[in-house]
Amino acid sequence: MPAINDLLATMAKLRDPDGGCPWDLEQDFASIKPYTIEEAYEVGDAIDRGDRDDLKGELGDLLFQVVYHAQMAAEEGSFAFEDVARAINDKMLARHPHVFGDAEVRTAAAQTDAWEKQKAGERAAKAAKDGRAASVLDDVPVALPALTRAEKLGKRAARVSFDWPDALGVTAKLREELDEIDEALAGGRIEHVREEVGDLLFAMAQLARKAGVDAEESLRQANLKFAARFQAMEAAAAVDGSSLAGEDMDRLERRWKAVKKAR
Repeated sequence: MPAINDLLATMAKLRDPDGGCPWDLEQDFASIKPYTIEEAYEVGDAIDRGDRDDLKGELGDLLFQVVYHAQMAAEEGSFAFEDVARAINDKMLARHPHVFGDAEVRTAAAQTDAWEKQKAGERAAKAAKDGRAASVLDDVPVALPALTRAEKLGKRAARVSFDWPDALGVTAKLREELDEIDEALAGGRIEHVREEVGDLLFAMAQLARKAGVDAEESLRQANLKFAARFQAMEAAAAVDGSSLAGEDMDRLERRWKAVKKAR
């Protein structure tokens, strides 16, 4: 594939000590990591906006991050881009025996079950290689957004039946956590408050999971809604020759209710 070969050559030149880019030469895996995460989010944003031209560009930016990490790994003798491509291709072949082999999977649910069993086997093999006992929570990335990781941890724990029976069971837990937050606030210890707020957020992620909604996406939509409503309040205040900073709470509350009614 000439295009990918050109990209690999470009990356190698950027990292060449003889005539490469000084900024690129200073980078390492840790310094590039934030850009990799950012590019993944920008891909998601382009998808949400339905902008295919922008998606093409953002996917290119994300691919460049993969090439960047592979180049640095090649320089230290760990692996190269070809190894990355081969590894993911081999993994997809192994995880889809119903497509590339003789296995039969008749439904998406059956495929999901087979997929999870295979991943569990892979986790067990990796743990054995590392000389430790496997955990059902293995390979849930620590670097995930905290809300997403909370949801995934709860989902993994549910595989061994450590879970609430339904969403209503979680709402009872939420009330318990709110009471504990009240106690922590009354105690005045910030460490205790932080812990209890964390417990509440973790329980909220499980409520989303049990209700069948994505916690991270729910919060993202709530953020967008709040921002749109708040900016509408700012615009309304400007029309009145005012600003939110100069208004009392009663006036702000009336504006908020008006915006909610209109949206």
